[in-house]
Amino acid sequence: MNNRRNFLKLSGLVAGSLIISESLSAKEMNPAIRAKSGKPSSLKLRFRPYDLQLKHVFTIANSSRTTTPVMLTEVEYDGLIGYGEASMPPYLGESHKTVAEFLSKVDLSQFSDPFELEDIIAYIDSLAIGNHAAKASVDIALHDLVGKIVKQPWHKLWGLNRTKTPNTSFTIGIDTPEVVKEKVREADVYKILKVKLGRENDKEMIKTIRSVTNKPICVDVNQGWKDKQMALEMIQWLATQGVVFVEQPMSKLAVDDIAWLTQNSPLPIIADEAVQTAEDVAAVNKVYSGINIKLMKCGGMRNAWKMANLAKVLGMKVMIGCMTETSCAISAASQLSPVADWADLDGNLLISNDIYDGIKVVDGKITLSDIPGIGINLK
Repeated sequence: MNNRRNFLKLSGLVAGSLIISESLSAKEMNPAIRAKSGKPSSLKLRFRPYDLQLKHVFTIANSSRTTTPVMLTEVEYDGLIGYGEASMPPYLGESHKTVAEFLSKVDLSQFSDPFELEDIIAYIDSLAIGNHAAKASVDIALHDLVGKIVKQPWHKLWGLNRTKTPNTSFTIGIDTPEVVKEKVREADVYKILKVKLGRENDKEMIKTIRSVTNKPICVDVNQGWKDKQMALEMIQWLATQGVVFVEQPMSKLAVDDIAWLTQNSPLPIIADEAVQTAEDVAAVNKVYSGINIKLMKCGGMRNAWKMANLAKVLGMKVMIGCMTETSCAISAASQLSPVADWADLDGNLLISNDIYDGIKVVDGKITLSDIPGIGINLK
């Protein structure tokens, strides 16, 4: 009976998010959004490429990089502008070229009501399979725009309590002991560290960090471990080192091995590469303990909200994560963070050329503001 009540309650939350576009007419909420001529305005999309410069070389189990390509988007409606972003780390398979090609197909001029988010996003999704980061860039800009029209931040439109935001972890990439120690000292304000593993020096990484701090750690293996017995032994050791959970320990294709690992692990096992869109959530239930939701994987804020509520219905843990991003995408994901068990929203903190001011991390905790939309301003 309790499960049924929870299902109905959370299903109601999902439904509520879907009908906001129907229950909030643009004209009812703010007559000023009508064009001065009396004719309905239409939506206009603009985009431009940008490269993020990382403060340190970023190394994970299978790659290293010093930059991340992004596409910055704007959706304008009657003088108001919503901002969005597509971040394209290598494993997503997207690039400036592919995102530009996709966005060139998007014709928002056919829409005169930005509150029809479900219809607009369904149209965008229908243009091509995949292209999730490109789709996220439009979705984020639309949410920012709608929030600005009603003069409310999205965590309030979702009915979330901003005091319930989690601490964000700060990511420590794979590196030499000296550089790892430097990174840990730079992250002194953060209450939890996220450590990249998956190479031959995993224990050295953890021991190096433990020589500097006793803060809780979460680890991300990025599919780097190949043998389930070795993975279990490693996790058992990590459990003695103050590790909170393990993210994507083995290949997303090794479903049976990961299910066995989750069943026997003393720590929660979180799906990252194995779960991208809302359609994947039910498939990873019972295989993993929880999911890592990222706007660039799932297509934006609307799908992320659906995924979080579905995961909660299924009794799974929820983590809100990110790529290397500006404060635009990080602030958008942060609007959802009060529903999360954990957050890893530090992508903007790893770069040196952020062009937005957005959410702040205060004493390690994500701190939301009353700035309308996704909560950002251009610097």
